[in-house]
Amino acid sequence: MKSRFSVTFKVLTACSFGFNLCCITYYLMDTVWNGSFVDWFESRFVIREKEYIPELKGYILTYSINWSRFKLLLLELLIVGVIICLCIAVCAADRYARRRVTKTVGEISQMIRICMQQEGGELSEMFPEKYAEIYVQMADFKAMVRHHEQMRKEEVSRKNDLITYLAHDLKTPLTSVIGYLTLLKETPDMPEKQRARYINIALDKASRLEDLTNEFFEITRYNLQQIALEMESIDLYYMMVQLTDEFYPVLSAHGNTVRLDIDEDLMIYGDAEKLARVFNNILKNAVSYSYRDTEIEICARATKTETRICFRNRGKTIPPQKLDALFEKFFRLDEARTANTGGAGLGLAIAKEIVTLHGGTIQAESENETTIFLITLPRS
Repeated sequence: MKSRFSVTFKVLTACSFGFNLCCITYYLMDTVWNGSFVDWFESRFVIREKEYIPELKGYILTYSINWSRFKLLLLELLIVGVIICLCIAVCAADRYARRRVTKTVGEISQMIRICMQQEGGELSEMFPEKYAEIYVQMADFKAMVRHHEQMRKEEVSRKNDLITYLAHDLKTPLTSVIGYLTLLKETPDMPEKQRARYINIALDKASRLEDLTNEFFEITRYNLQQIALEMESIDLYYMMVQLTDEFYPVLSAHGNTVRLDIDEDLMIYGDAEKLARVFNNILKNAVSYSYRDTEIEICARATKTETRICFRNRGKTIPPQKLDALFEKFFRLDEARTANTGGAGLGLAIAKEIVTLHGGTIQAESENETTIFLITLPRS
């Protein structure tokens, strides 16, 4: 109601202004500018002629309007008037539209602010029917925000739990190292065979302590460093041979073997150091979660546009709900946190980030006690 009254008032104001403008213009032309206006009008639109009058036996001066020129004047005035009216109408419409847009944006901003601040309640109650599309988008946006917030909380929770576990795990190897070194110090006449055994145990525990310390550094460094790629051509077959050679002690201890199914002349384009880390993390994961005395297969195939690299190992089937979370930060597949597989849960997350920076994809599949990690990299 208030809006209608405002529009009516503005229309009446405009009409009153136009009427007053016409009256003022008429007064100026008829009174103030009368002499100059008459002279101008006569000089342009009045024809003076001498006409002979027989009755008077003489000539008189007659005046007549030059209708052709006068009609042109009327046409010009009409065109100018229409143009002025159109300009006024366009300006008024533009100003009205701007005010409507400003008002609408204000209303939407207010509704969005209330919507974001209010946890409960139906969104349909906050948005009128004319804002149905915005209501749908806000519903999707709030759902996405809730999802990301939940993921963030889960990530923080996993990170805190992991740090707690690692801090606890640091005590065990450290206690063992101190204990065995103390025995060696307090028993100088210990038999040589026993002394060598204690030294090897202390060295193993110290290595485990170093691994746990490195995991702490990995956690703090993960979100601080900006990964930059140094692209070059890479001999994939040679890289995989090097990788399996480096993993030989771990593979032998677990009874695993690696079979390469890769063309010897297959080249890929990327950052050699970063991609080596990706393959290292995936192979390490395959060894940790594969059955003992089984074969791990690494194969690669190239097309015109991409290279597909596959890691296949036999082990317990990964449940679908955990399969989707493998590439999340600080996610660990084994909840028991055994000494052999207790990592920081960053390896696959880092691998995914590196592959994504290369413009590729990484995904995992697991069924019938076979797990496959598939990496796709662009050829150029």
